Amino acid sequence: MRLLADENIPLPVATGLREDGHDVDWVGADTPGIDDRTVLQRTEDEKRILPTFDKDFGTLVFRTSASSPVGILLFRLPPLPKDELVQFVVETVREQDDWRGHFAVIEYGRVRMRPLPNS
Repeated sequence: MRLLADENIPLPVATGLREDGHDVDWVGADTPGIDDRTVLQRTEDEKRILPTFDKDFGTLVFRTSASSPVGILLFRLPPLPKDELVQFVVETVREQDDWRGHFAVIEYGRVRMRPLPNS
């Protein structure tokens, strides 16, 4: 899967996703500090799904005329030790193959998916 990990996704998570076979670019290394609209545009241009901890992306996509991303995975988790966080994110991404075209809110024990506008 092609992913663009948001800057707030820790590098070990991006690395874990790569090690699991995903094509992952990480905003924190490639283009640190870019604004959310530019991140969304990049997901659209590069056909990448966006894992993030930033709930502002939902507002941008559903309430403004921001670019329509390929997919957004919004992780809403309590603070976790690094190794548990990496394991949870990697396993969650691996468990489903229908992330594309959806805004997914991912919590422990629950995934809510909503179709993205224009998908």
